[in-house]
Amino acid sequence: MQIPYELALGWRYTRAGRATRRNGFISFISGVSMLGIALGVAALIIVLSVMNGFQKEVRDRMLSVVSHIEIFEPGNGALPDVNRIMDEVRRHPQVTGVAPFVSAQALLARGEDMKGVLVRGIDPAREPEVTDLAGVLKDTVLSRLSPGGFGIVLGGELARSLGVREGDVVTLIAPSGQVTPAGVVPRLKQMTVVGTFDSGHYEYDSALAMLHVDDAALIFRLEGPTGIRLKLKDLHQARTVVDELSPMITGRVLLRDWTRQNRTWFAAVQLEKRMMFIILTLIVAVAAFNLVSTLVMTVTDKRADIAILRTLGASPASIMGVFMVQGAMVGVIGTCAGLLLGLGVAFNIDVIVPALERLFQASFLPKDIYLISRMPSDPQSGDILPVAVISLVLAFLATIYPSWRASRVNPAEALRYE
Repeated sequence: MQIPYELALGWRYTRAGRATRRNGFISFISGVSMLGIALGVAALIIVLSVMNGFQKEVRDRMLSVVSHIEIFEPGNGALPDVNRIMDEVRRHPQVTGVAPFVSAQALLARGEDMKGVLVRGIDPAREPEVTDLAGVLKDTVLSRLSPGGFGIVLGGELARSLGVREGDVVTLIAPSGQVTPAGVVPRLKQMTVVGTFDSGHYEYDSALAMLHVDDAALIFRLEGPTGIRLKLKDLHQARTVVDELSPMITGRVLLRDWTRQNRTWFAAVQLEKRMMFIILTLIVAVAAFNLVSTLVMTVTDKRADIAILRTLGASPASIMGVFMVQGAMVGVIGTCAGLLLGLGVAFNIDVIVPALERLFQASFLPKDIYLISRMPSDPQSGDILPVAVISLVLAFLATIYPSWRASRVNPAEALRYE
């Protein structure tokens, strides 16, 4: 099969450069452009993969503690007709689990140490239906929560900050006080720590305290649960399910899905991902447009060759094709190298980052600052394909003007001093 001479010459110019010092410099510049494209593409893939992994990791850990949908009373009081509402929502085909809960804020004291906590009253028998964390703890820690026992389960970080362990007694201070002749006195209740948990999500491990739903209702002077938690077959259908359940549930209640509970965080991650994509794409663009200078120097150096080809019958379009092939080759090789490098790092980042942390004796993700303590990665084709396409398109666009200049070379003027 005969290879078109435009392709053959373009490839030869791409890899040539050892005959003269000037050709060697042009080849070096071509290699730098190729390396710049590769590094830009690799940086884009690695950063986007890490951001995807970070979002997925935090979301999964968050949903191990947070339910997919919550139904609650607007005034944070007891939810009326809890059993009726639970029966109504169970009929929806997407709902796989339903459990009542009490949610309130309080202070937890141990000696002179005091922490603000999010108190969650749960039904130990039903809670495993709605959260993965409860499913793991149901046969151990949660089985120790009994009505009237006033046991409490603390997040691991919260227990460590208070210096308590299983069997210790802590004081729960409820915001709703008791009215006495001396004034309003906070409600205090001695609670026994029956266990701890570690969800891997620092925000909840450092602030969440769980107790039996009946004990919580008694302490906070409620007539029953303040809400209902739901688990769905497909968590991504949460907003749709909320819209479908709203007309089914009668009474003054609110529904909130997991995306709205943490909408600020998810919106910030999406915005940051878009901005990083734009910023890193500019790096690829700078590297791609380095091809302009490379091809301009190549055209200047090959003016005599262009003139000879023109006298042998080559058309301006053919000359333009030669140099477009050269630029496209640099773009293709650089993009492919960047894809290989980026995917290699993205799929092995769980090995690379710990090695770097040991080498530099540093922690890149302190868990008391970030929500997770290890670097996650989740390469997605929806990010990789656009990166590759953008890189190739930019490289192709960068070749158009120098190639057009080459096609405009006048053979007579080019050969005048040869």
